[in-house]
Amino acid sequence: MEYVYAALILNEAGAEIAEDNVTEVLEAAGVDVEESRVKALTAALEDVDIEEAVETAAAAPAAGAAPAGGADADEADEAEDDAEEEADEADEAEEAADEADDDDDDDAAGEGLGELFG
Repeated sequence: MEYVYAALILNEAGAEIAEDNVTEVLEAAGVDVEESRVKALTAALEDVDIEEAVETAAAAPAAGAAPAGGADADEADEAEDDAEEEADEADEAEEAADEADDDDDDDAAGEGLGELFG
């Protein structure tokens, strides 16, 4: 992440996002710089308009944000209800499996004691 931050700092300062500049920013921040990561970053950002990318990312809705209302809200509520029902069913199945395991353990324990005391 610090490599991306270095590129953002350079962009904000109006400096070229070049290997030398990224390395200098990272070293100034006390980061152990990996030359291959610097090269990969600068190559990846070569044809990218960082200002546009930042604006696009800022305009995108946050993941998991609540729907704006209407049918979308109803669909989200239904999906949440379905997820809760599935979780309840999974819990019930797990409890039933645990009870079956407990019964098997009790039977096995009883057999061992029977052999000990004849």
